[in-house]
Amino acid sequence: MLLDDIYRTILRPIFFQTEAEWMHDRAIAAAETASRIAPALWLCQALFVREYPSLAVEAAGVRFPHPVGLAAGFDKNGRAIPFWAALGFGHVEIGSVSADASSGNPKPRLFRIPLDEGIVVNYGLPNDGAARVAQRLAGVRIPVPLGINIVNTNRGLAAGCEPDHVIVDDYLRSIRTLQQHADYLVLNLSCPNTPEGRSFVSDTGRLRRLLEAVGGAGVTKPLFLKVAPFADSRSLDAFLNVVDQTRFVSGFAVNLPPGKPPGLRTPAERLAAMPGAVAGKPSEAAVNRTLAELYARMDRKRYVLMAAGGVFTAEDAYRKIQLGASLVQLLTGMVYRGPGVVREICEGLERLAARDGLRSLREATGAEAKPALR
Repeated sequence: MLLDDIYRTILRPIFFQTEAEWMHDRAIAAAETASRIAPALWLCQALFVREYPSLAVEAAGVRFPHPVGLAAGFDKNGRAIPFWAALGFGHVEIGSVSADASSGNPKPRLFRIPLDEGIVVNYGLPNDGAARVAQRLAGVRIPVPLGINIVNTNRGLAAGCEPDHVIVDDYLRSIRTLQQHADYLVLNLSCPNTPEGRSFVSDTGRLRRLLEAVGGAGVTKPLFLKVAPFADSRSLDAFLNVVDQTRFVSGFAVNLPPGKPPGLRTPAERLAAMPGAVAGKPSEAAVNRTLAELYARMDRKRYVLMAAGGVFTAEDAYRKIQLGASLVQLLTGMVYRGPGVVREICEGLERLAARDGLRSLREATGAEAKPALR
Protein backbone atom coordinates (compact mmCIF):
# COMPACT_ATOMS: atom_id res chain seq x y z
CA MET A 1 0.00 0.00 0.00
CA LEU A 2 1.11 3.55 -0.73
CA LEU A 3 0.52 4.54 2.90
CA ASP A 4 2.95 1.87 4.08
CA ASP A 5 5.60 3.11 1.66
CA ILE A 6 5.11 6.64 2.96
CA TYR A 7 5.40 5.43 6.53
CA ARG A 8 8.54 3.37 5.97
CA THR A 9 10.43 5.81 3.76
CA ILE A 10 9.35 9.19 5.16
CA LEU A 11 7.52 9.04 8.48
CA ARG A 12 9.45 6.31 10.28
CA PRO A 13 12.85 7.97 9.80
CA ILE A 14 11.39 11.17 11.26
CA PHE A 15 9.73 9.38 14.16
CA PHE A 16 12.91 7.46 14.94
CA GLN A 17 14.76 10.73 15.49
CA THR A 18 12.64 11.35 18.59
CA GLU A 19 12.92 9.77 22.04
CA ALA A 20 11.08 6.43 21.90
CA GLU A 21 8.69 6.79 24.84
CA TRP A 22 7.84 10.38 23.92
CA MET A 23 6.92 9.22 20.42
CA HIS A 24 4.91 6.32 21.76
CA ASP A 25 2.94 8.64 24.03
CA ARG A 26 2.22 10.96 21.09
CA ALA A 27 1.02 8.01 19.01
CA ILE A 28 -1.35 6.86 21.76
CA ALA A 29 -2.70 10.40 22.17
CA ALA A 30 -3.30 10.73 18.43
CA ALA A 31 -5.02 7.33 18.29
CA GLU A 32 -7.18 8.28 21.27
CA THR A 33 -8.29 11.45 19.51
CA ALA A 34 -9.04 9.53 16.31
CA SER A 35 -11.12 7.05 18.34
CA ARG A 36 -13.53 9.86 19.14
CA ILE A 37 -13.91 11.11 15.57
CA ALA A 38 -16.30 8.98 13.54
CA PRO A 39 -15.03 10.10 10.09
CA ALA A 40 -11.48 9.21 11.09
CA LEU A 41 -12.58 5.71 12.10
CA TRP A 42 -14.60 5.28 8.90
CA LEU A 43 -11.59 6.29 6.80
CA CYS A 44 -9.32 3.83 8.60
CA GLN A 45 -11.86 1.05 8.23
CA ALA A 46 -12.14 1.74 4.50
CA LEU A 47 -8.35 1.58 4.14
CA PHE A 48 -7.46 -1.30 6.43
CA VAL A 49 -10.44 -3.52 7.26
CA ARG A 50 -11.65 -6.33 5.06
CA GLU A 51 -13.09 -9.79 5.60
CA TYR A 52 -10.98 -12.96 5.50
CA PRO A 53 -13.42 -15.90 5.73
CA SER A 54 -10.70 -18.52 5.45
CA LEU A 55 -8.76 -16.99 8.35
CA ALA A 56 -11.57 -16.99 10.94
CA VAL A 57 -10.63 -18.66 14.22
CA GLU A 58 -12.61 -19.92 17.18
CA ALA A 59 -10.40 -20.13 20.24
CA ALA A 60 -11.51 -20.68 23.84
CA GLY A 61 -15.10 -20.29 22.72
CA VAL A 62 -14.49 -16.83 21.25
CA ARG A 63 -14.78 -16.11 17.53
CA PHE A 64 -11.96 -14.09 16.00
CA PRO A 65 -12.37 -12.77 12.42
CA HIS A 66 -8.71 -13.58 11.83
CA PRO A 67 -5.80 -14.54 14.10
CA VAL A 68 -3.71 -11.34 14.01
CA GLY A 69 -4.13 -9.13 17.08
CA LEU A 70 -2.53 -6.19 18.84
CA ALA A 71 -0.33 -7.37 21.69
CA ALA A 72 -0.57 -5.99 25.20
CA GLY A 73 2.01 -3.32 25.98
CA PHE A 74 1.14 -0.86 23.24
CA ASP A 75 -2.11 0.56 24.64
CA LYS A 76 -1.54 -0.13 28.31
CA ASN A 77 -4.61 1.74 29.55
CA GLY A 78 -7.17 1.09 26.82
CA ARG A 79 -7.19 4.66 25.58
CA ALA A 80 -7.62 4.05 21.85
CA ILE A 81 -9.35 0.69 21.43
CA PRO A 82 -11.74 1.73 18.60
CA PHE A 83 -8.79 3.00 16.56
CA TRP A 84 -6.90 -0.31 16.77
CA ALA A 85 -10.01 -2.18 15.64
CA ALA A 86 -10.29 0.28 12.73
CA LEU A 87 -6.73 -0.63 11.67
CA GLY A 88 -7.97 -4.16 11.01
CA PHE A 89 -6.70 -6.07 14.04
CA GLY A 90 -8.61 -9.30 14.62
CA HIS A 91 -8.46 -8.74 18.37
CA VAL A 92 -7.11 -6.04 20.65
CA GLU A 93 -5.36 -6.77 23.93
CA ILE A 94 -4.71 -3.94 26.38
CA GLY A 95 -2.57 -3.80 29.50
CA SER A 96 -0.86 -4.96 31.45
CA VAL A 97 -3.27 -3.55 34.07
CA SER A 98 -2.76 -3.96 37.81
CA ALA A 99 -5.15 -3.51 40.72
CA ASP A 100 -3.47 -0.26 41.76
CA ALA A 101 -1.93 2.38 39.55
CA SER A 102 1.81 2.18 39.03
CA SER A 103 4.36 4.60 37.64
CA GLY A 104 6.63 1.77 36.49
CA ASN A 105 10.39 1.99 36.25
CA PRO A 106 12.38 5.25 36.03
CA LYS A 107 12.90 6.80 32.59
CA PRO A 108 14.40 6.28 30.07
CA ARG A 109 12.80 2.87 29.72
CA LEU A 110 12.07 2.35 26.02
CA PHE A 111 14.74 2.17 23.32
CA ARG A 112 14.90 1.36 19.62
CA ILE A 113 17.52 -0.91 18.07
CA PRO A 114 16.86 -0.54 14.31
CA LEU A 115 19.84 -2.67 13.28
CA ASP A 116 18.03 -5.61 14.87
CA GLU A 117 14.44 -4.53 14.10
CA GLY A 118 13.70 -4.50 17.79
CA ILE A 119 12.95 -2.40 20.82
CA VAL A 120 14.30 -2.70 24.35
CA VAL A 121 11.53 -2.47 26.94
CA ASN A 122 12.06 -1.62 30.59
CA TYR A 123 8.70 -0.01 31.37
CA GLY A 124 8.04 -1.92 34.58
CA LEU A 125 4.27 -2.03 34.01
CA PRO A 126 3.13 1.61 34.31
CA ASN A 127 -0.66 1.82 34.16
CA ASP A 128 -3.66 3.72 35.52
CA GLY A 129 -4.94 0.89 37.71
CA ALA A 130 -7.92 -1.42 37.25
CA ALA A 131 -10.65 0.92 38.49
CA ARG A 132 -9.73 3.76 36.16
CA VAL A 133 -9.26 1.46 33.17
CA ALA A 134 -12.63 -0.17 33.87
CA GLN A 135 -14.27 3.25 33.94
CA ARG A 136 -12.70 4.07 30.58
CA LEU A 137 -13.90 0.79 29.06
CA ALA A 138 -17.49 1.08 30.27
CA GLY A 139 -18.78 2.65 27.05
CA VAL A 140 -16.41 1.02 24.56
CA ARG A 141 -17.77 -1.35 21.91
CA ILE A 142 -15.68 -2.78 19.09
CA PRO A 143 -16.43 -5.42 16.43
CA VAL A 144 -13.53 -7.69 17.44
CA PRO A 145 -12.68 -9.43 20.73
CA LEU A 146 -11.10 -7.36 23.49
CA GLY A 147 -8.55 -8.95 25.78
CA ILE A 148 -7.35 -7.49 29.07
CA ASN A 149 -3.91 -8.42 30.34
CA ILE A 150 -3.74 -8.42 34.16
CA VAL A 151 -0.60 -8.28 36.26
CA ASN A 152 0.47 -7.82 39.87
CA THR A 153 1.07 -4.17 40.81
CA ASN A 154 4.69 -3.08 40.52
CA ARG A 155 5.27 -0.97 43.62
CA GLY A 156 8.96 -0.46 42.94
CA LEU A 157 12.09 -2.05 44.34
CA ALA A 158 11.86 0.01 47.52
CA ALA A 159 8.61 -1.74 48.46
CA GLY A 160 10.40 -5.05 48.92
CA CYS A 161 8.78 -8.46 48.60
CA GLU A 162 5.07 -8.55 49.35
CA PRO A 163 3.44 -11.51 51.12
CA ASP A 164 1.90 -14.09 48.82
CA HIS A 165 -1.67 -13.32 49.90
CA VAL A 166 -1.20 -9.65 48.97
CA ILE A 167 -0.05 -10.56 45.46
CA VAL A 168 -2.91 -13.02 45.01
CA ASP A 169 -5.42 -10.43 46.21
CA ASP A 170 -3.96 -7.94 43.72
CA TYR A 171 -4.74 -10.28 40.83
CA LEU A 172 -8.22 -11.05 42.17
CA ARG A 173 -9.17 -7.39 42.56
CA SER A 174 -8.21 -6.74 38.95
CA ILE A 175 -10.16 -9.75 37.69
CA ARG A 176 -13.31 -8.71 39.55
CA THR A 177 -13.01 -5.13 38.33
CA LEU A 178 -12.17 -5.76 34.70
CA GLN A 179 -13.61 -9.05 33.49
CA GLN A 180 -17.07 -7.65 32.67
CA HIS A 181 -15.43 -5.46 30.02
CA ALA A 182 -13.36 -8.21 28.37
CA ASP A 183 -13.98 -11.02 25.90
CA TYR A 184 -10.99 -12.83 27.37
CA LEU A 185 -8.46 -12.29 30.17
CA VAL A 186 -4.73 -12.90 30.33
CA LEU A 187 -2.92 -13.31 33.64
CA ASN A 188 0.60 -12.04 33.09
CA LEU A 189 2.69 -14.37 35.23
CA SER A 190 6.05 -13.13 33.98
CA CYS A 191 6.98 -9.55 33.29
CA PRO A 192 10.51 -9.65 31.84
CA ASN A 193 11.50 -6.32 33.43
CA THR A 194 10.18 -6.64 36.99
CA PRO A 195 11.94 -9.19 39.22
CA GLU A 196 8.81 -9.73 41.32
CA GLY A 197 6.77 -10.77 38.32
CA ARG A 198 9.27 -13.44 37.37
CA SER A 199 9.84 -14.95 40.79
CA PHE A 200 6.35 -15.24 42.25
CA VAL A 201 5.02 -18.10 40.12
CA SER A 202 8.34 -19.81 39.45
CA ASP A 203 7.45 -21.77 42.60
CA THR A 204 4.73 -24.29 41.78
CA GLY A 205 3.24 -24.01 45.27
CA ARG A 206 2.64 -20.30 44.78
CA LEU A 207 1.25 -20.91 41.32
CA ARG A 208 -1.18 -23.46 42.75
CA ARG A 209 -2.36 -21.04 45.44
CA LEU A 210 -2.87 -18.29 42.88
CA LEU A 211 -4.87 -20.52 40.54
CA GLU A 212 -6.97 -21.93 43.38
CA ALA A 213 -7.84 -18.39 44.42
CA VAL A 214 -8.63 -17.36 40.85
CA GLY A 215 -10.82 -20.43 40.43
CA GLY A 216 -12.78 -19.43 43.51
CA ALA A 217 -13.19 -15.84 42.36
CA GLY A 218 -15.87 -16.58 39.80
CA VAL A 219 -14.00 -16.14 36.53
CA THR A 220 -16.61 -15.79 33.78
CA LYS A 221 -14.40 -15.16 30.74
CA PRO A 222 -11.85 -17.36 28.95
CA LEU A 223 -8.53 -16.99 30.73
CA PHE A 224 -4.99 -17.38 29.37
CA LEU A 225 -1.76 -17.57 31.35
CA LYS A 226 1.14 -15.55 29.97
CA VAL A 227 4.45 -17.25 30.62
CA ALA A 228 8.11 -16.67 29.84
CA PRO A 229 10.32 -19.29 28.19
CA PHE A 230 10.93 -22.18 30.59
CA ALA A 231 14.38 -23.16 31.79
CA ASP A 232 13.87 -26.82 30.81
CA SER A 233 11.22 -29.43 30.06
CA ARG A 234 11.00 -30.39 33.73
CA SER A 235 9.98 -26.84 34.67
CA LEU A 236 7.41 -26.81 31.88
CA ASP A 237 5.94 -30.14 32.96
CA ALA A 238 5.73 -28.98 36.58
CA PHE A 239 3.89 -25.87 35.44
CA LEU A 240 1.44 -27.85 33.30
CA ASN A 241 0.79 -30.36 36.08
CA VAL A 242 -0.42 -27.52 38.30
CA VAL A 243 -2.50 -25.87 35.57
CA ASP A 244 -4.10 -29.18 34.59
CA GLN A 245 -5.77 -29.29 38.00
CA THR A 246 -7.85 -26.23 37.14
CA ARG A 247 -10.97 -26.09 34.99
CA PHE A 248 -10.94 -22.45 33.90
CA VAL A 249 -7.61 -21.97 32.10
CA SER A 250 -8.24 -21.84 28.36
CA GLY A 251 -4.68 -21.60 27.11
CA PHE A 252 -1.33 -19.88 27.21
CA ALA A 253 0.40 -16.83 25.81
CA VAL A 254 4.17 -16.63 25.39
CA ASN A 255 5.98 -13.63 26.86
CA LEU A 256 9.34 -12.12 26.01
CA PRO A 257 12.42 -13.76 27.50
CA PRO A 258 14.21 -11.51 30.01
CA GLY A 259 17.49 -9.88 29.10
CA LYS A 260 19.11 -9.64 25.70
CA PRO A 261 19.71 -12.55 23.35
CA PRO A 262 23.18 -13.16 21.90
CA GLY A 263 24.10 -12.15 18.40
CA LEU A 264 22.54 -8.68 18.26
CA ARG A 265 23.97 -6.34 15.63
CA THR A 266 23.53 -3.27 17.80
CA PRO A 267 26.91 -2.39 19.34
CA ALA A 268 27.45 -3.75 22.85
CA GLU A 269 28.28 -0.31 24.25
CA ARG A 270 24.87 0.98 23.12
CA LEU A 271 23.06 -2.04 24.52
CA ALA A 272 24.78 -1.56 27.88
CA ALA A 273 22.90 1.72 28.28
CA MET A 274 19.55 0.07 27.54
CA PRO A 275 18.19 -1.94 30.47
CA GLY A 276 15.33 -4.31 29.78
CA ALA A 277 14.08 -7.11 27.55
CA VAL A 278 14.24 -7.13 23.77
CA ALA A 279 11.03 -7.25 21.73
CA GLY A 280 10.74 -7.65 17.97
CA LYS A 281 12.82 -9.80 15.68
CA PRO A 282 15.47 -10.74 18.29
CA SER A 283 12.80 -12.38 20.46
CA GLU A 284 11.43 -14.57 17.68
CA ALA A 285 13.62 -17.65 18.15
CA ALA A 286 13.04 -17.97 21.91
CA VAL A 287 9.29 -17.39 21.57
CA ASN A 288 8.97 -19.94 18.78
CA ARG A 289 10.94 -22.48 20.78
CA THR A 290 8.68 -22.04 23.82
CA LEU A 291 5.60 -22.14 21.61
CA ALA A 292 6.68 -25.46 20.12
CA GLU A 293 7.50 -26.90 23.55
CA LEU A 294 4.13 -25.87 24.98
CA TYR A 295 2.22 -27.30 22.04
CA ALA A 296 4.09 -30.59 22.26
CA ARG A 297 3.52 -31.04 25.99
CA MET A 298 0.11 -29.50 26.69
CA ASP A 299 -3.33 -31.07 26.37
CA ARG A 300 -4.24 -29.94 22.85
CA LYS A 301 -7.92 -30.78 23.29
CA ARG A 302 -8.13 -28.37 26.20
CA TYR A 303 -5.72 -25.49 25.64
CA VAL A 304 -5.01 -23.05 22.81
CA LEU A 305 -1.96 -20.85 22.29
CA MET A 306 -1.37 -17.23 21.36
CA ALA A 307 2.08 -15.93 20.53
CA ALA A 308 3.79 -12.62 19.91
CA GLY A 309 7.44 -11.93 19.21
CA GLY A 310 8.96 -11.03 15.87
CA VAL A 311 5.74 -11.01 13.82
CA PHE A 312 6.53 -8.63 10.94
CA THR A 313 5.32 -10.61 7.92
CA ALA A 314 2.78 -13.25 6.92
CA GLU A 315 5.57 -15.81 6.93
CA ASP A 316 6.39 -14.94 10.55
CA ALA A 317 2.76 -15.38 11.59
CA TYR A 318 2.35 -18.57 9.55
CA ARG A 319 5.40 -20.09 11.22
CA LYS A 320 3.91 -19.53 14.67
CA ILE A 321 0.60 -21.02 13.57
CA GLN A 322 2.36 -24.08 12.18
CA LEU A 323 4.17 -24.46 15.51
CA GLY A 324 0.85 -24.51 17.35
CA ALA A 325 -0.49 -20.97 17.81
CA SER A 326 -4.18 -20.36 17.16
CA LEU A 327 -3.69 -16.60 17.57
CA VAL A 328 -0.71 -14.37 16.88
CA GLN A 329 -0.04 -10.85 18.04
CA LEU A 330 2.25 -8.01 17.08
CA LEU A 331 3.46 -4.72 18.46
CA THR A 332 7.00 -4.01 17.30
CA GLY A 333 6.03 -5.09 13.79
CA MET A 334 3.62 -2.15 13.58
CA VAL A 335 6.30 0.24 14.84
CA TYR A 336 8.65 -0.81 12.03
CA ARG A 337 6.19 -1.63 9.23
CA GLY A 338 3.37 0.87 9.77
CA PRO A 339 -0.41 0.73 10.20
CA GLY A 340 -1.02 -1.40 7.12
CA VAL A 341 0.95 -4.34 8.47
CA VAL A 342 -2.15 -6.24 9.65
CA ARG A 343 -3.74 -6.19 6.21
CA GLU A 344 -0.41 -7.22 4.64
CA ILE A 345 -0.11 -10.17 6.99
CA CYS A 346 -3.70 -11.33 6.56
CA GLU A 347 -3.53 -11.15 2.77
CA GLY A 348 -0.25 -13.05 2.93
CA LEU A 349 -1.77 -15.70 5.19
CA GLU A 350 -4.53 -16.22 2.64
CA ARG A 351 -1.92 -16.79 -0.05
CA LEU A 352 0.14 -19.16 2.11
CA ALA A 353 -2.89 -21.24 3.05
CA ALA A 354 -3.96 -21.45 -0.62
CA ARG A 355 -0.42 -22.42 -1.61
CA ASP A 356 -0.54 -25.32 0.84
CA GLY A 357 -3.98 -26.44 -0.33
CA LEU A 358 -5.76 -25.57 2.92
CA ARG A 359 -9.46 -24.81 3.00
CA SER A 360 -8.97 -22.67 6.08
CA LEU A 361 -6.01 -21.43 8.09
CA ARG A 362 -7.12 -23.55 11.05
CA GLU A 363 -5.77 -26.59 9.23
CA ALA A 364 -2.26 -25.15 9.52
CA THR A 365 -2.29 -25.02 13.34
CA GLY A 366 0.42 -27.32 14.63
CA ALA A 367 1.30 -28.61 11.15
CA GLU A 368 5.02 -28.54 11.97
CA ALA A 369 4.73 -29.40 15.65
CA LYS A 370 6.29 -32.34 17.42
CA PRO A 371 4.05 -35.25 18.37
CA ALA A 372 2.21 -34.79 21.66
CA LEU A 373 4.45 -35.75 24.59
CA ARG A 374 1.83 -35.96 27.35
